[in-house]
Amino acid sequence: MQDVGVGLYPSMSLLNHSCDPNCVIVFEGYQLLLRSVREIQIGEELTISYIESLMPTSERQKQLMRQYCFECDCLLCQNQEKDAEKLAGEEHAWKEVKDAVNEVRYPKSKEEWEQVLTRCQSLLSGSMGHLPDTNIYQLKMLDCAMDACINLESWEEALYYGSRTLEPYRLYYPGFHPLRAVQLMRVGKLQYSQGMFPQALETLKQAYNIMKVTHGTDHSLMQALMEIKEQCEAIMRTQ
Repeated sequence: MQDVGVGLYPSMSLLNHSCDPNCVIVFEGYQLLLRSVREIQIGEELTISYIESLMPTSERQKQLMRQYCFECDCLLCQNQEKDAEKLAGEEHAWKEVKDAVNEVRYPKSKEEWEQVLTRCQSLLSGSMGHLPDTNIYQLKMLDCAMDACINLESWEEALYYGSRTLEPYRLYYPGFHPLRAVQLMRVGKLQYSQGMFPQALETLKQAYNIMKVTHGTDHSLMQALMEIKEQCEAIMRTQ
């Protein structure tokens, strides 16, 4: 679910946008897969989200106008649903975290990852008591800290940050969403690495239930998920 390049898919470019779409796009190598994430009525239009739906309504509208030259009038935008939760906490605190998140560039070395982690740790420590984990910029900082720990092989600390993201992910990606499935899988793998097999199995089962819809049972990521889930079940049977 990270951008690694650009591809042109003429038929899929005909899909219109909704901030609350009934379909998602996932990739298997160069192959694009369009997956429905809820029941679709006969004659109902298929929609995808052109942008990251985690943004507040005003930010989504600005990006859609800037990149695609239209104003979205989906129900999510009309109701401005969850905007209050997304910007919860003290404004000065989340603005500082937002600026820091925007400054982060993907590190290329261990030293750069260490610098990113130190910055994340400082900001997360400073925002304690001022920002809930449901604030989207706090959530992005937790994700950044988790990524840094994984790249530095600090598995226990990565699990700490990853576990804090699960409730916000559940709030902002309800139902079937590939980002939530991948995040659950990552946290489940970290729990597995720490010998927390019952917790890992529960987390991996949640990932499986979402991923079978968003990716399908033949997807390579789903195969990897099933493999670690089966390993976890085997270990628990011997204990």
